[in-house]
Amino acid sequence: MKIQKTNAARLLDREKIHYELIPYEVDENNLAATHVADQLGEDIRQVFKTLVLKGDKTGYFVCVIPGDLEVNLKAAAKCSGNKKCDLIPMKDLLGVTGYIRGGCTPIGMKKTFPTFIHETVKEYDYIYISAGVRGLQIRIAPDDLIRFTGAEVLPVAE
Repeated sequence: MKIQKTNAARLLDREKIHYELIPYEVDENNLAATHVADQLGEDIRQVFKTLVLKGDKTGYFVCVIPGDLEVNLKAAAKCSGNKKCDLIPMKDLLGVTGYIRGGCTPIGMKKTFPTFIHETVKEYDYIYISAGVRGLQIRIAPDDLIRFTGAEVLPVAE
């Protein structure tokens, strides 16, 4: 089966960053990271989800966190230079990022937003993030993702 390259994959190719595209079966009724981890046969702590938030001072920013954790809004606000923040409404996700729920990746959003990756990312040789569409993950070394996105590694989840 030939896997169609996504925009995120093409951007990584352009920078000569090593990654793998890993397909999985989508369940439209269960877009949770736990489902993705089960499909991949991987540890949920290595399957990272991409969340988009909006702060009261700085506007939009991105948190990339392990699939078994929830974003800590107080920590995320502090890390991003805001007093408070919240997840953006799902209806705004496509317009802000160019991606849909279950296919949002920190690579190749419509604009470059400040990005924060949870500190546990450093515990792994590789992690999974969405490739920009449902049903496809990118397996990538954390340092490559951090460097490519310009992310800061901070405790933004619990």
